[in-house]
Amino acid sequence: MKTCWVIYNGSLVSDKFADQAQLVAEAAERAGVETHIMKNYEILMDLKNVAALPDFAVLLDKDILLGYFLKSRGVPVYNDPAIIDLCDNKATQYIRLAASGLPMPRTIVAPKVYPNFSILDSGYFERVIEELKFPMIIKEGHGSFGMKVYLIEDESAFYEKVESLGGVDFVFQEFIASSRGRDIRVNIVGGEIVASMYRHSETDFRANITNGGKASPVELTETQKQLALDAADAVGAVFAGVDLLFGAEEEPLVCEVNAAAHIRNILNVTGVNVADAMIAYILEDLR
Repeated sequence: MKTCWVIYNGSLVSDKFADQAQLVAEAAERAGVETHIMKNYEILMDLKNVAALPDFAVLLDKDILLGYFLKSRGVPVYNDPAIIDLCDNKATQYIRLAASGLPMPRTIVAPKVYPNFSILDSGYFERVIEELKFPMIIKEGHGSFGMKVYLIEDESAFYEKVESLGGVDFVFQEFIASSRGRDIRVNIVGGEIVASMYRHSETDFRANITNGGKASPVELTETQKQLALDAADAVGAVFAGVDLLFGAEEEPLVCEVNAAAHIRNILNVTGVNVADAMIAYILEDLR
């Protein structure tokens, strides 16, 4: 019998993280795998002494160092920590997506500015405003559930926000007005679409359910299917939650790829348990 660790971040107090781990653990147990749910801090990353390790690990967290540690000890980790590392920073992710030629909102990656320093007098920000106009989106590199994404309506809000982000990776992005408050989440496992849902909000420019959005099952067009698959492939994600926006002509645009996508909401909406597909993929991959 194979053994598995399903890992989540024990420092996060919301029940949604433990629930995510439980869904995956139950799927592994249904497949005959001896499974242990582990909080990330329960695993001692002792670089000298090697404790007993599982046959594989499902990393549902962004503790990338833990992923690299387990991989260095010969444990197959899903998703690979290098993929989580890439996708966890929206700036690096967008660079990769753009390099693959995928349709996405126009994006400008902000230069690194150290805390307590400023480039306000350089003319750089005026160039960004000229290129993207208002309203625009500012996204911090690290953020989930639609958090740390800001709709910037004017110069005052723009300068206040950029000055507050010293030392933070972030991007400026074209605001897709035609997709305000609506998007599509597509869950992909091993290059196959497993489930998808349409999300919409009447009260927020973001469609995330965490921010009050509602969701319903959706039948994807062939163009939407292909773009979602291409986006997951571009970043190398075996398990991916791809978010698609609606362009001015309803054409799909890549919003982002989540390499540690939560699966409870899509289960509630569609009845599809993505965890079963995840475990089936892993067991076949290990064979």
